[in-house]
Amino acid sequence: MNLSQTPCLRRLRRLEQSGLIERYSVQLNHQMIGANVSAFVFVKVNKNTSGNASAFESAVANLPEVTECCVLAGAHDYMLRVSTATLQSFEIFLKEKLANVPMAEGIESTIILNQLIKRDAPLPSTSLKSS
Repeated sequence: MNLSQTPCLRRLRRLEQSGLIERYSVQLNHQMIGANVSAFVFVKVNKNTSGNASAFESAVANLPEVTECCVLAGAHDYMLRVSTATLQSFEIFLKEKLANVPMAEGIESTIILNQLIKRDAPLPSTSLKSS
C-alpha cells in the first residue's frame, strides 16, 4: 500500500467502522487439533415451525462438534458441518447427541473425504458494486 503504519492503521479503522471489515478470524488446521473426521449432516426438523426451528438451532449451538449450521430450502431443513476425532466419535455424536435433539426427525450424513477448495475470500473485484 505504500503507507506508513499510522495512515495504514487509520485506513484499517475506517474500513472497520464502515462495516466493510466485519471481523477477524483464525483458521485452525483441523487435523493438528485432532478433528480428523468431517461430515455434512442434513437434518429434517419435525414440524418446521418458528418455535421448533429456534429450539433446534439453540440445541445444535451447544454441540461443540458442530462447526457450521445452515438453513436450507428443499428436502432438508438444515445442513450441519460436523468435526470429530474418529469415525467412532462421529457415530457417538449422531446416536447420542444429535438423534436426541427432539426436533430432529430425519438425519442423513455424508463424510468428507477431501476438501479441495475452501474460500473465505471476497468476490472477484468485477462482481463488487462500484464505489
